[in-house]
Amino acid sequence: MRILVTGANGLLGGFLVPELVSGGHEVLATGRGGLRLPVEAGSTFAYADMDITDALRVSDLLREWRPDHVVHAAALTQADPCELDPVACWHVNVTATRFLATAAEAVGARLTYVSTDFVFDGEAGPYREGDPTGPVNVYGCSKLTAERVVLETNRHAGIIRTVLVYGRSGGQSRTNLMTWVRDRLTAGERIRVVDDQVRTPTYAGDLARGIRLLVESGGTGIYHVSGADVLTPWEMARLTARHLDLDASLLERVDASTFTQPARRPLRTGFHIDKARRVLGYAPLTFAEGLRLALDGGGQ
Repeated sequence: MRILVTGANGLLGGFLVPELVSGGHEVLATGRGGLRLPVEAGSTFAYADMDITDALRVSDLLREWRPDHVVHAAALTQADPCELDPVACWHVNVTATRFLATAAEAVGARLTYVSTDFVFDGEAGPYREGDPTGPVNVYGCSKLTAERVVLETNRHAGIIRTVLVYGRSGGQSRTNLMTWVRDRLTAGERIRVVDDQVRTPTYAGDLARGIRLLVESGGTGIYHVSGADVLTPWEMARLTARHLDLDASLLERVDASTFTQPARRPLRTGFHIDKARRVLGYAPLTFAEGLRLALDGGGQ
């Protein structure tokens, strides 16, 4: 299968491109600027510079390469910058998604869109695919709107929602709760961590496998793909400290009202992943296993 991937230079892309290549697929990885994706020995894929907000470039590249499937993983994913600049957020997360969905439909390509738990309000998590949505910030609104654009535009679209992605790809890791805790505790600093938010943190390698399984199945509709462990950030921080043998007494347990942030966060999200397990054969690592790979560099 010929598969075009957006956001290939990001954390997920560092897992997803090798995952698809190892599955025997012909992959065109795309991103802004030059290739920053780690390239493993023996890994073969093509790369193209593509700004997803450039409708003409998107249309031209898809017509030229004619993929069978497009996996759209590029997005603005940080809630606070999206809240502070909603126009930029909407341009990247919604308008550009419409460009891709339209271009994919025009060449007969299926589309898989990567979305988020922030489409929910956090009042009743963990959530199933059919639960009512209700985002509480601009980022969540943009992703929910993009989901609707995808499903309305591309007849063969799939949506994969995920939660709090973490991992390590090619020796690189995106800053996340676990790496932040590691760095602060290693420096001997006291840090405050909330214990009234709930998530199901997702190892990036698991998410990449879930996407490959959906792509290969030809499935459509919405799937929740995350870790299975239901944890608060406080619990994640404690487990991180224990794994690295760092001083957990430096962790101060607080609630979300302690912090002032531009974007409101949903309190209780996380996912039930029964559908992905049953239909796709998805089987995530435990948080402890993912943590070991993410922090110790145990590979993909």
